[in-house]
Amino acid sequence: MSEITSYKKLFDKVIQVIDRTRIKAYKSLTEHQLSLNFEIGKLIVESQEAQGWGKSIVDDLSKDINKVINGVKGYSSQNLWRMRQFYLEYKDTPELLRLALQVPWSQNLLIISKVRIQEERKYYLEATIKMAWSRAVLLNQIKANAYEYHLLNSKQHNFESALPVHLSEQATEALKSEYNLDFLGITKPISERILENQLIEHIRNFLMELGYGFCFIGNQYRIKLRDKEYFLDLLFYHRILKCLVAVDLKVVEFEPEFAGKMNFCLEVMDDTVKEADDNPSIGIILCPEKDDIEVEYALKASNKPIGVAEYRLTQQLPEKLKGKIPTKDEILQSLKKIKGAKLNNEDDSEQRS
Repeated sequence: MSEITSYKKLFDKVIQVIDRTRIKAYKSLTEHQLSLNFEIGKLIVESQEAQGWGKSIVDDLSKDINKVINGVKGYSSQNLWRMRQFYLEYKDTPELLRLALQVPWSQNLLIISKVRIQEERKYYLEATIKMAWSRAVLLNQIKANAYEYHLLNSKQHNFESALPVHLSEQATEALKSEYNLDFLGITKPISERILENQLIEHIRNFLMELGYGFCFIGNQYRIKLRDKEYFLDLLFYHRILKCLVAVDLKVVEFEPEFAGKMNFCLEVMDDTVKEADDNPSIGIILCPEKDDIEVEYALKASNKPIGVAEYRLTQQLPEKLKGKIPTKDEILQSLKKIKGAKLNNEDDSEQRS
């Protein structure tokens, strides 16, 4: 058994080195390509200003570049215009440029086209880097006004007091103040078990919403304490934090006893499930609503690292559309009127015949 354990540790360390090297190489390649795009955009702008050239110069440049690079993609007229815009957007904001150079090209273009305010851009650039958001996830976050919710809702946890400093900072980065579960399409009250089952059915979307590093282990995960059994709604392992993450799902407003139960489960889990080289397990309580003061006091009594966050289901009708789209009752009333008018017309036809 000791040889098997030693081999497993060796295997895990080798995989970690491979993963780190791959990620580092990918980031380096991305930064190199983005720097190249920025430099090309700069050359185009400066040449147009110096020579008084118009739009046609970009088309000519694209044709001539493609003759030389022998079919390598990425230098169409449209993409050269995008490089020009990329330079203009970030030439006077070195802090944002530093972030933008770490974000894939397609995500950069999406942020440039959808987000105009600098602080908001900074948020989406940083989030894309930290959470490894794909273009689809980033678009969904922008549409869901993630930045506005980020400003309104501060993260609530006790990581500072329950974890070492370096782990506390990483855990804080991994936790969101609010999770967007709009992808479930839920529009009516549901039970905790149905919410759990829906998340399992859409586990890929949920993992993307949780962010980079979360690996799904299972739902209704059993932990034992002597002859008694307890069940965790959802259990994950976080590759960056190197720890188990238990998620407790609630469909009612946060109550202080939720923190007490989670603290107990983390104690048992650390003693019976956690591997010797894992970091302390973390708990996340997800609920539709919470009172910040109540959460603050509840977490003070917990010695295990716990975060409390809200989640959003399908959004309500935007304010600007309220009053412009008929309600359910109005639609039913209109259908009754149409049906009544149709019956009257049929009666008139029968009388004439």
